[in-house]
Amino acid sequence: TEGGMYYPVIRKRLEFNGISGWVNKCWEPYDAIVTVRLQRVEHPIPLFVKNVRPKVAPETLDGTNAALRYDLVRGDWLPPEVKGEGASRHMWATRGGGDPRTLNRYIISRIYWDGEEFPSVECPIGDFFANAINDYGQISSLAVCVNPRSGMNCYWTMPFRKGFRVTYENIAENDIVLYYQIDYTIEKVQDTAGYFHAQWNRTNPVPYKSDYTILEKVEGHGQYVGTHMLWGSNSSGWWGEGEIKFFMDGDGEFPTISGTEDYFGGSYAFGVNGDYRPFTAPYTGMPYVAPQFGEYNSQKRFSLYRWHIADPVYFEKDLRVTIQAIGWRSDGRYLPLKDDLSSVAFYYLDKPTKLTSPLPARDDIELC
Repeated sequence: TEGGMYYPVIRKRLEFNGISGWVNKCWEPYDAIVTVRLQRVEHPIPLFVKNVRPKVAPETLDGTNAALRYDLVRGDWLPPEVKGEGASRHMWATRGGGDPRTLNRYIISRIYWDGEEFPSVECPIGDFFANAINDYGQISSLAVCVNPRSGMNCYWTMPFRKGFRVTYENIAENDIVLYYQIDYTIEKVQDTAGYFHAQWNRTNPVPYKSDYTILEKVEGHGQYVGTHMLWGSNSSGWWGEGEIKFFMDGDGEFPTISGTEDYFGGSYAFGVNGDYRPFTAPYTGMPYVAPQFGEYNSQKRFSLYRWHIADPVYFEKDLRVTIQAIGWRSDGRYLPLKDDLSSVAFYYLDKPTKLTSPLPARDDIELC
């Protein structure tokens, strides 16, 4: 791609038994889903993992049958590892019943590129799918889809040159059932394709008159492609009057800015007929408001996303992203808020890089 573009769209026609694309197939009677690499072989090759207790006995995992249900014992890691050059194209996950928090905030997803010891993606699995809430909220976007009842999908293209490894860690007190699927292709990656990163952060509460940090300063040549936020309002009234700020390539006093509801694609407090109106669209959305009724009541939570696919944010040297938490006082003056903000910053860099903010302890992650 030209002009320093780092959004990695890999264009190569692949075929499997004469069918273009990649294939996922369910085999009866096991209700099993496997992920296959595109090769001309007699049977599709399932992606297996270690340290798991599959629903189907291990001796049945012969390349034609495989269960994708795994019981995550507290602290267990599931390390599927892929060798070679290619790209992850699609990831899907859902919980096996129980409290939604056991999936959305109590399973930590990590992705490692090219044999690196540090993850380039590290965040609660629900936040990774823009679904941090403790309930169902439909998302119909290009990068992420959340479908009934709790099927979470992401379609970020994630290139790798030597291989990749995905782990899931259970930080709950109880065992968790997780169903998941990873689709990837083995092929030549463009020289300009960047490595996918996802940085999670949370501040509760945001200190008075302080900006919330979505992304601490990262260094390198890359492209910022998305923001997911879960905004917990700790006071009554409107909360989204602040500005989001992109400090690119040494910007200091004069960042690139946009208002909160403007940035997430809405206007006028997301209100219709005196109440918040949830929405989901290809690039922007506020798919969930809890509780939904009573526009200016306190203690609401808002799930928001913005994908910079058609309008990417490029940077040559470094990038830092912040947002203000500001509402209105009764006399029309600005009110700095002490809200509960959490976020995921999605971006590509020219090489795998350590994340800037380490994941905090479980008590600072969970939603109560």
